[in-house]
Amino acid sequence: MSLPVDPWLAPMRAALDEARAALATGDVPIGAVVADAEGRVIGRGRNVREAEADPTGHAEVVALRTAAAHRGEWRLEGCTLVVTLEPCTMCAGAAVLSRVERVVFAAFDPKAGAVGSLWDVVRDRRLNHRPEVVSGVLADESSALLGDFFAMHRQTQAE
Repeated sequence: MSLPVDPWLAPMRAALDEARAALATGDVPIGAVVADAEGRVIGRGRNVREAEADPTGHAEVVALRTAAAHRGEWRLEGCTLVVTLEPCTMCAGAAVLSRVERVVFAAFDPKAGAVGSLWDVVRDRRLNHRPEVVSGVLADESSALLGDFFAMHRQTQAE
């Protein structure tokens, strides 16, 4: 059973703020936050692959790392990972391994999504932990941000 979308609006807005901040470094505008069981944001992340030359610098991984540092442990039981785009296989695996209670995302990623689009890593019964999934929270806003970024990127490439 999924929770109503409303409790995830504020954390998704915080994730969208992180996504917008990624634009300053030329990174794809994807943002993530980790909220604890009371809804407090304990981890934040944005894509930093370009800024830090880090292939693992995805917003979800950064947010999970900061949340784990905040807690002082790698287990993020009771927490929710909120992200502006459906996680890829690496990030979906990180969500499973960190033991988050749920993954909330905005827009589906038909090219690389691993929470229902191409794969469904988080609900694979062979794994020892399967977080709940909530999708579509502020999807239009996230899709527009990504669409604008890639349109501008293509225009710059053509010049």
